Amino acid sequence: MMSTVRQHLLDTLADLRSKESPMDIARAKAVAEVAGVLVNSAKVEVDYLRVTQQRRGQFFEALPVPGDGGRR
Repeated sequence: MMSTVRQHLLDTLADLRSKESPMDIARAKAVAEVAGVLVNSAKVEVDYLRVTQQRRGQFFEALPVPGDGGRR
């Protein structure tokens, strides 16, 4: 999921820089705000996983867990 967020932010940046049809500033701000909420929710999940001593969460589910040999 984080790679999707990152890609959308990079796409937004590219759209903002487009000389032919730049993205509306208000729309770009909305994209950045939503991305910030997603990043903050990921931070909360990481903190929760740390406190509960878990190794996996749903937000980062697509990422391999070090030491598990790629098993899910």
